[in-house]
Formats: sequence, structure tokens, C-alpha cells
Amino acid sequence: MQARVKWTDGRQFLAESGSGHSVVIDGPPDHGGRNTGARPMEMLLMGTGGCSAFDVLNILEKARADVTDCVAEVNAERADTTPSVFTRIHLHFIVTGRALREKQVQRAVELSADKYCSASIMLAGGGVDITHSFEIIAAD
Repeated sequence: MQARVKWTDGRQFLAESGSGHSVVIDGPPDHGGRNTGARPMEMLLMGTGGCSAFDVLNILEKARADVTDCVAEVNAERADTTPSVFTRIHLHFIVTGRALREKQVQRAVELSADKYCSASIMLAGGGVDITHSFEIIAAD
């Protein structure tokens, strides 16, 4: 896996993934940025949420669950000192579908947390306290 991050102006960068997808990364104006893109630590947080949501959806679909929507809400706390690393991350999954079973969704979240989500497992191994919760919404 590879990526390329090119400085464009101020504190703005254009990041391109090895698969050819690009995203703008920028800082706030008080740090020389123009607020035209996500902050680097936001990218890390979004990547973690995406990694885990991908797993949860994949596990539920393989179990033939009738999922119509899956949202991962990710909240984090950072250290007050430099480096301002993440100290806690909470992932809350809102899974919508037809006849979803609580144990099935719980198992999908646990498997992502304990076995499959490389991003959250890597962060947890680095000392970040990562917690998970979920709710199920019945689809019409």
C-alpha cells in the first residue's frame, strides 16, 4: 500500500492513494491553512470509522442480514500536550435494517473491534482506549 502527499500552498496538501483517489488536507487559518480540507488527525479518525463500518457491514451482509443503512459516529479525545495524540475513541454504529437481531449486530461490532479493523486495532495497540456501541433502527 502506498500514498503520495504533495504540498500545494500554505498548509494545504493533496493526498493521493495508491488506488488513485485524492483528498485535500489542510489546516486552520491560525496555523497557516485556509480550511479547505480535513485536518490530518480528522483523516485518521475518519479512516478508523470507515475501516470499522466497512467490517460491520461486510459481516452483516455475509450473515444475510437485511441492512439498509450503516452509520459510524466517531468521537475522540486528544492529549492536552504535544504530541496531541488520541487518548480515547468511541465508535457508535447506527444500523438500520429489516428484522435485524441484536446479537448479530453486536457480534459484527465485536468482530470488527477484536479481529478485523486494522486501524482501530493498531490505535488500541498504541495505547488509545477504544470503545464501541451500537443501536438498531427498524427499516420500514
